[in-house]
Amino acid sequence: MIHMKKMAFLVFLLINAISFGQIKENNWKTIDENTYSVQYPENWELNTDKSMGTSFILFTQQTSTDDKFRENVNLIIQNLEGYNLNLDDFVTISEEQINKMVTNGKIIESKRLFKNNSEFQKVIFTGDQGLFQLKFAQYYFIKDEKAYVLTFTSEQEQFENYKLISEKILASFILK
Repeated sequence: MIHMKKMAFLVFLLINAISFGQIKENNWKTIDENTYSVQYPENWELNTDKSMGTSFILFTQQTSTDDKFRENVNLIIQNLEGYNLNLDDFVTISEEQINKMVTNGKIIESKRLFKNNSEFQKVIFTGDQGLFQLKFAQYYFIKDEKAYVLTFTSEQEQFENYKLISEKILASFILK
């Protein structure tokens, strides 16, 4: 019985490795900067005008003329020089801000993950922004006295529709 469970787990890992390894085969583009890289579908719109303090914003296509919110992925890099913050400190501060500053903010999940010899925090939360009820998936990384906050933002009712593709984008993020 234990052998079968191990075998099923290994098959699961193999399928996940294959699916994440095929990102480039699906005509994805790459943002390749000095400190990070990330991949995204070619039909998503890249905006690098640094609006709202972002390094980039990736927008989905509008699904109809009634679609008033375009789901997106963005990266904000915060300089932490002189603050002596580690990942635990940054997570605590960020979660406090979600609870205090996001209208109807509610943290659904917060967990520590490891990938490519990097540790990061994954936080999923909901909140309101104007007329929109939104759901967010954020990854927090700390490196060289900088915080990298990678965020997927979606209307709450659309989150599951974009879950697979947004997770692939977020999982492709690599700090150099």
